[in-house]
Amino acid sequence: MDQAQGHAEDAESAYDVVVIGAGPVGENVADRARAAGLSAAIVESELVGGECSYWACMPSKALLRPVIARADARRVPGLRQAVQGPLDAAAVLAHRDYYTNNWKDDGQVGWLDSIGVRVYRGQGRIDGPKRVTVGGPDGERQVLTARHAVAVCTGSRAVLPDLPGLADVRPWTSREATSAQSVPGRLAVVGGGVVAAEMATAWQALGSRVTVLVRGEGLLPKMEPFAGELVAEALREAGAEVRTGVSVTSAVREGGAVTLTLDDGEHLEADEVLFATGRAPRTDDLGLDTIGIEPGSWLTVDDSCRVEGSDWLYAVGDVNHRALLTHQGKYQARIAGAAIAARAAGTPLLETDRWGAHAATADHAAVPQVVFTDPEVASVGPTAAEAERAGRRVRVVDYDLSGVAGAGLYADGYRGQARMLVDPDRPVVVGATFVGPGAGELLQAATIAVAGEVPVERLWHAVPAYPTISEVWLRFLETYRDGDGG
Repeated sequence: MDQAQGHAEDAESAYDVVVIGAGPVGENVADRARAAGLSAAIVESELVGGECSYWACMPSKALLRPVIARADARRVPGLRQAVQGPLDAAAVLAHRDYYTNNWKDDGQVGWLDSIGVRVYRGQGRIDGPKRVTVGGPDGERQVLTARHAVAVCTGSRAVLPDLPGLADVRPWTSREATSAQSVPGRLAVVGGGVVAAEMATAWQALGSRVTVLVRGEGLLPKMEPFAGELVAEALREAGAEVRTGVSVTSAVREGGAVTLTLDDGEHLEADEVLFATGRAPRTDDLGLDTIGIEPGSWLTVDDSCRVEGSDWLYAVGDVNHRALLTHQGKYQARIAGAAIAARAAGTPLLETDRWGAHAATADHAAVPQVVFTDPEVASVGPTAAEAERAGRRVRVVDYDLSGVAGAGLYADGYRGQARMLVDPDRPVVVGATFVGPGAGELLQAATIAVAGEVPVERLWHAVPAYPTISEVWLRFLETYRDGDGG
């Protein structure tokens, strides 16, 4: 790979598009630019491939896959006795390391090279309109200018609470939780969101004694209430302790152990503590002040992912705070790349077309997400509570997933719940949530129904195969027809 190293001071290079951040989102923006015939450069201060490849999606799901496979096997007659022993933690961690390529990015760099995208190693900073400076690892400085667009794709970072002396505790964030090289004897997990639920599931199964401390009323507060309830129930049955309505007021590490003080005065000891308490944009050291934007802020964009008030700056992925999910960021990258190419060619944009090539409509209407816990949680569109807060009229259709024949065949004692939201005025499906073993594989059908605004009556003709868990769609329709549900 032709790396930008050893250049003269302030050497300048011009490209059609300059991308800051080489995670999956930035890679996809650069790829779409190149596919449209534009030249592109990408700047990365860490590993090419970004958070998802090395500290989030890939390592976390590599850790969780053996956990979920064993849990499923234990629910199958004739197989459960063969999988009663503990997981081979060393093998699971090695499997995780394989999927992160041992935290090396040669393959990702090679792919960018193959499509003609120039990679610059170092800290990228905006230095006025359409201008990016790159501070290299050896102190060299490169100046990149963009003919058409600069795309900020720097993602987000974990936020730690403001507790005195927390740095001395050496707490885990999502990065340490997905890259740890040994299993802690006791792990405290502070938080109730997706990272907290998934990492509690993984490390409990790998042998840690896990205590989850949730400040709110339950796990997964941004999803339907039954999702967090079923996940918490399963965690407790697996041996974890899940406490709700508690806050950590202080943390101290002494002699290798961490002592957490809770708001009720109780002291809790652990070998490691994971704080999964939110995300912040990686925009604090990007030179945004040179173009009148407050450093450290989320960047507000239109549906083509162009920053409001600018005709050249784009913010794609987590930094625009629309949907902090890798797949949704890659979707935005495809939209933004197409919009950049169209504007560069002087072609009118289809921004007014709600589902057009230049509008990230799914960010508002059809965001899918899977939480890889046991049981899995899968959702698309708003929750019933979100719809109500937005003033949207929806009809809630609930069904117990265990009542589907395919669920009983999938696992003895299957427990799960499903919910469909219907706009009664059109009527079309606007949202769905599934909780249960294997629920993640139900999601794409729901996403297609929501994004396609499929009329409920047409769904009668989408016949689910028997006996699969997907028959829940038939049960939904029967319940909706018979007038049951909310």
